[in-house]
Amino acid sequence: MEKEIIFEDDQIRVIFLKGTSDELVFSFGDLITRAKGSSINAEKSLHKYDFNVVGIMPKQKSWFPEQSMRNMLDSIQPWIAPFSQRIGYGGSMGGYAAIKYSNQLNVQRVVAMVPQYSIDPADVEDKRYNMFYQPDLNQAMKVGAADVAAEREYILIYDPYYAEDRVHIELLKPLLPHAEHLHLPYTNHDAIAVLASSALVHDFLRHPFDASYFYQQMRRVKKNSKFYYRKVIENLLPRHRMALGRILKNNDLKLDSQFFDAKQKQAILRELFSNKQVDQQDLLKLGIEVVLPQEKRSILYDAFGHGLVFNVISQKVESYAPGAIGLNHKFLIPIYAKGNSLAEILWNNQAFIVVMNDRQVMKLIHAEDALPAGTQPLMLRKHADYYAIGYKSLHLSTDEFGAASFIESLDDSSKFMPLPEGAE
Repeated sequence: MEKEIIFEDDQIRVIFLKGTSDELVFSFGDLITRAKGSSINAEKSLHKYDFNVVGIMPKQKSWFPEQSMRNMLDSIQPWIAPFSQRIGYGGSMGGYAAIKYSNQLNVQRVVAMVPQYSIDPADVEDKRYNMFYQPDLNQAMKVGAADVAAEREYILIYDPYYAEDRVHIELLKPLLPHAEHLHLPYTNHDAIAVLASSALVHDFLRHPFDASYFYQQMRRVKKNSKFYYRKVIENLLPRHRMALGRILKNNDLKLDSQFFDAKQKQAILRELFSNKQVDQQDLLKLGIEVVLPQEKRSILYDAFGHGLVFNVISQKVESYAPGAIGLNHKFLIPIYAKGNSLAEILWNNQAFIVVMNDRQVMKLIHAEDALPAGTQPLMLRKHADYYAIGYKSLHLSTDEFGAASFIESLDDSSKFMPLPEGAE
């Protein structure tokens, strides 16, 4: 792979990747793919098809300042002059630059994924990027009529439901009334990651624009993108609760354990437990591996008729409707009513107690193990007509949604009634 740095200043580094193509691709980096050695944005995909490439990589979060770009153009003419066919390609900050400098670079096509119109707060309010605006570098940075031309082809790719990006698209529309728009719903700002595919990059750069063709190719790439399904799940879960089960059943996912953060994972698990029977295959698709516990005894019920359990996946005491516990008894382990004692569960025929620290972080330990530093066991306290669970001077309380917290006073929300499992 023949590469050389052909321009550099404090803001950008420009690398020429020699290929055999008739076209020259200007590939712009973004906030994530900033200058690192001689790396180029989308390098693997572009090299695979042997494109000639000028990689324009930002060294700072400064949105390709105009002075740097003018200096660059003066310096790189010997490398770009032989090419009459030119294409601009980039996402986010790179998508902005591909549009903003399309006239100066004299490109015939621009492919811009989730681009900005400007990051100047006087032009558009965008809390994600306004902080990076620097008046001395980014004066008059918004895309203007003098930056673009009707004879150039502009392809804009974005999530039409993501307001933060849509505001930039709406501001670009009057300047680019002839632009083609490709929608990528429920992906927020992550079109670049979702559409990572050498073949798709090739089509974006070379294939004559045909919306049906491009959507067909985008669907093919999305179907094989774990990242796409994560974004769809994140976006659909609050609005379309039953969609998660269909996604799991109809797609062969295998996400790693870090794919969802703890908060996302807890929300997904609650929806699964509340709406369908969860099997181990579903959890493996979500990157969740657990040892399957199983035991039935009398459990405690709260004021809302929900059984008190320890969720071995979220590692929290919670309450669930009896039907959800019955369907998911491998993961929702009852806390047993057994007089004044430690709060205990049985897991793989072994006794575990629930311990917690002052930050209310819970965990299980073997009943025979020493207490971890800074933790105390939850105590099961028997009263005349009910049970309570305590931590120091606090009492465990549950709400109608099954979430548990600790309160100072003992009220109806912290009183639990024993009832044999299956007797509800």
